Amino acid sequence: MAAFTMDATWLPFHPAPSKPAFVLPPGAVDAHCHVFGPGDEFPYAPERKYTPCDAGKNQLWALRDRLGFSRNVIVQATCHGADNRAVVDALRASGGRAKGIATVRRSVTDADLAELNTAGVKGVRFNFVKRLVDTTPPDELLEIAHRIAPLGWHVVIYFEAADLPELYEFITRLPTTVVVDHMGRPDVSKPVAGPEFGLFVQLMRDNPHIWSKVTCPERLSHLGPPDYTDVVPFSRHLVETFPDRVLWGTDWPHPNLKTHMPDDGALVDFIPKIAPTAALQQKLLVANPQRLYWPEEVA
Repeated sequence: MAAFTMDATWLPFHPAPSKPAFVLPPGAVDAHCHVFGPGDEFPYAPERKYTPCDAGKNQLWALRDRLGFSRNVIVQATCHGADNRAVVDALRASGGRAKGIATVRRSVTDADLAELNTAGVKGVRFNFVKRLVDTTPPDELLEIAHRIAPLGWHVVIYFEAADLPELYEFITRLPTTVVVDHMGRPDVSKPVAGPEFGLFVQLMRDNPHIWSKVTCPERLSHLGPPDYTDVVPFSRHLVETFPDRVLWGTDWPHPNLKTHMPDDGALVDFIPKIAPTAALQQKLLVANPQRLYWPEEVA
């Protein structure tokens, strides 16, 4: 198979991330990361909007160990479309230390879903970011959500803050737990108490089945690295207001970043700024992802 050439503007992941000063609690989960290919083994989708660098499972395991995580949740990348083979391969190779989020279409069969479930998939992702995907009609997504609900799966949803008003009712109609990526991508130059982020807080307050990933300061910050201080109030507000419904992850290998490539060790050192107590850190990094992805262990 011919090799894939990554986009000329693509920023590859950090080649040597630092060892974080913050020591993660035992059992910590990187609850949002990806695998890309390798393209010669798991080809990128013809309909993709970008061609990344290869970032396979062995590189992800090496990062996991360096940072001090115990487990991963691997989210299907849009560059692979609805071909989940790279994620499934990683899950099967993880020795039970990874769970997955798939992308499926209306045409997915019950046998396909059963196979994904056996491999360790725990949910599906709905992406509304138009620069990354061609949006799927809401009626198809609702049909998928109703089909995966009996498996105990949840929906991961990715959108930008400006799109929340039109998506609000749809999100509340989903018949499963819903996990929102990256706090709904707020504009952190606006006030935490302002109407835009306030709508997202209202969404979580009024709907106890909705969770949020307090991830990706490197995507949201206007001030930039190394501290991403303008993101801290938003993330910390969610962690302190909804301590039992928040997750954290690296977002490795950081697809489609244009300004800089973060040091993953520095991202781990961001965690105590948004979860300042050991109790909040335990929930964010261990108890919450365990309840969602390894529920058999909670009892």
